[in-house]
Amino acid sequence: MKKHAIIPVFIPHRGCPNDCVFCNQKAITARQPDVNPSDVRSIIDTYLPTLSGRGLQTIEVAFFGGSFTGLPIEEQSAFLEVAAEYKHKGLIDKIHMSTRPDYIDRDILDNLRQYGADTIELGVQSFDDAVLVAAGRGHTAEDVYRACDLIHEYGFELGIQLMIGLPGDSLEKCLYSSRETVRMKPSIARLYPTIVLRDTALFEMYKAGLYHPLTTEEAVVITKEMYRILTGAGINIIRVGLKSTDLISGSGEESDQTWGHTYHPAFRQLVEGEIAREDIEAQINRLLEATAQLSEATAQFHESTAACAQDSANKKRRITVSSNGVSFSNMIGNSACNRNYFETHYPDLSIRFTVDDSLPDMTFQVSES
Repeated sequence: MKKHAIIPVFIPHRGCPNDCVFCNQKAITARQPDVNPSDVRSIIDTYLPTLSGRGLQTIEVAFFGGSFTGLPIEEQSAFLEVAAEYKHKGLIDKIHMSTRPDYIDRDILDNLRQYGADTIELGVQSFDDAVLVAAGRGHTAEDVYRACDLIHEYGFELGIQLMIGLPGDSLEKCLYSSRETVRMKPSIARLYPTIVLRDTALFEMYKAGLYHPLTTEEAVVITKEMYRILTGAGINIIRVGLKSTDLISGSGEESDQTWGHTYHPAFRQLVEGEIAREDIEAQINRLLEATAQLSEATAQFHESTAACAQDSANKKRRITVSSNGVSFSNMIGNSACNRNYFETHYPDLSIRFTVDDSLPDMTFQVSES
């Protein structure tokens, strides 16, 4: 059962005069009206009744959509004052916002601390300066390091957002960004494959043949390796891939907003399913190798019962693969791709997929039935 809920307050493109090559805030925050501080109370009041009685451990109010700390300090305070009121009453637990690394300084953090803010997510995108320049980010990697250090110094929870497949990017640069993220010790992270949207500089580059988006398969391979680095360091990846919206996945005139083949509505499952397949296959191969070695070592005992041994060899070996309920769909794979893979590549095995809720998330156990 989900134990964490976010009450999102979208502030589309507010506080950010910069135009990154990939950014079309109108498309990303489709149909989201502009929000003023006076609207925050009604947004929270609308969400809270839907969250009661669900056994939630944490409820956050989160300011998304723009660069929150790029707003005038008075406007930040007006938003924060409402959220702080609900936090002081115990109706919410945390206040969360996203912003740019170059919009972090001591005055901003002093103000956030005054209102009891908890989590600051930085839109880092890459730790490679050449990629940042090509993407039109308007900040450097040094700005990222400085902002992360300040956020830690003030005791806020740090989040880092990375993008995959920006202009000038590569597998090596993405893995470098992941390792640098680990060095910055965030609690949470998001991984976003670059998506080409209409009315962006990236779209013009794409049309001119100056930018070639990753295929879905390429994006999965790179994101999978980044995911392993981050989760291996204990970082909670709270999103993988852009969230589906009516604008991006709907029908009609507005549906044709994405170009290339990177966007997939179940991108996280593609990534986690690929990790599951690799982990399960490694265990199956170790099991088969161990059995083969044992059979070779004891072959002398079966010489007198060759017929029985041959009959046994003709029977499919039964293998059980287990995960908890949360990870079961990743174990099976998107559109059952993992199940189909194992049936095709291991025709001598009879594989059964089961639920074992004693296993942690994204942990898969292979045993012989």
